[in-house]
Amino acid sequence: MVAYRVGIAARTIAAIAGGYGLAALTAASCAAVLPGPRVEAVLAGMLASFLVHAGAALWAFAARTAWRGWAGLLLAACVPGTALLLAAR
Repeated sequence: MVAYRVGIAARTIAAIAGGYGLAALTAASCAAVLPGPRVEAVLAGMLASFLVHAGAALWAFAARTAWRGWAGLLLAACVPGTALLLAAR
């Protein structure tokens, strides 16, 4: 019973904190990478971040284990993180 509750807590933290981190990283990388006026790039990044955060929350609870949920979020964070690092050069 305790292991089940710890798993739910880990998934909840992954959905909230991990989803927020992934959404923020996505918004920042979209603002840095997208062509066009800066205002439109930031707006597009912010709109995309809502979808990413919702998808991350769904993924955290759809994964088979809490570890896979966290691993999926970390793996997904590699794409916008790499794009942000390359755009900073």
